[in-house]
Amino acid sequence: MRWLITNRNQDADKDIFGCKFDTLTFWTFDPAAKSGADIALRSSWTQRSMDEFRAALIAVAGNFPDPIKTPTESQKHLTLFIHGYDDDWLQAVARYNAIATQLFDGPNSLGELISFDWPSKGSLLGYLPDRVEARKTGDDLTNVLSELYDWMSAQQIAATVSLDNACRAKTSIIAHSMGNYALEYAMNALWTRKNRPLLVSLMQEVIMVAADVDNDIFRSGETVSQGDGEGLANLCYRITALYTGRDNVLGASAGLKHFGKRRLGRAGLDDTYPVPDNVWDVDCSDLINPAVNGIAVHGEYFNPAETGVYNLFRGILEGSDRSVLIKNGIVPLSLPRQQVVSG
Repeated sequence: MRWLITNRNQDADKDIFGCKFDTLTFWTFDPAAKSGADIALRSSWTQRSMDEFRAALIAVAGNFPDPIKTPTESQKHLTLFIHGYDDDWLQAVARYNAIATQLFDGPNSLGELISFDWPSKGSLLGYLPDRVEARKTGDDLTNVLSELYDWMSAQQIAATVSLDNACRAKTSIIAHSMGNYALEYAMNALWTRKNRPLLVSLMQEVIMVAADVDNDIFRSGETVSQGDGEGLANLCYRITALYTGRDNVLGASAGLKHFGKRRLGRAGLDDTYPVPDNVWDVDCSDLINPAVNGIAVHGEYFNPAETGVYNLFRGILEGSDRSVLIKNGIVPLSLPRQQVVSG
């Protein structure tokens, strides 16, 4: 099954979604029921109300293996994918489908992947306007995550009555590029909206891929001081930032914005600040095909040919300890600093 939450407009002249901001809508697409249908066409998707969409997800998750009887690495996820800048509808849906095919289809499926799709301008010249759209998207993303938070809180209460009521799905996020900017804003807004709860894992795993955010986002460390990344750090069990210094798009990003900070997805975490124990980074330079040029590197993480990166995605989502990922060679050995920490 394919799942779509989007605030793109519906293009009146073409059978696709557009690049303008609109009301949040919910859609599903069943490839098995629509054999041969083109996932890029809007008519291939079925629009659902939010309640119908939620009910369908709950029904699917209800068929996941019992987490009490299932090893951690075999438990299933409901994972949200948030694409980055410079992705029009056709690019965004193709990337989403590639990730779903690699990690969420077939006998080794990790569960279900949901696309949270926003109206990127789809061009390098649209970079700064995209930042505005990503910020506006953060409001819609906050509302979606708030619904999830309330539902999971109710499930936790129900599970205290009977373990049969325990949620069968882990929840995770894969965010790319400027999608991390929207995620950063949404998690901070949600954390504030819910009165800054501590020790609440709304998300099991968050993978920040080529994140177009400041690399000192988690500079507050373990303290509570209204820092940029506090919502993320406090609402997630583990956060993994994937980066490479080969990413020329993020080099341009830092130059365009002149914020005085390097990009997380190009430089990795700023280790001059204390970092929360549940946050770490991985230099993926040696995992990505060296023949790929500096601009294409920005989205190369999701190329199905990059098996090393997909093995890393899978290992993280399966909950493997950092030290195990390193020992098994899934994480490159050329780490720039001490990162062999359990978690």
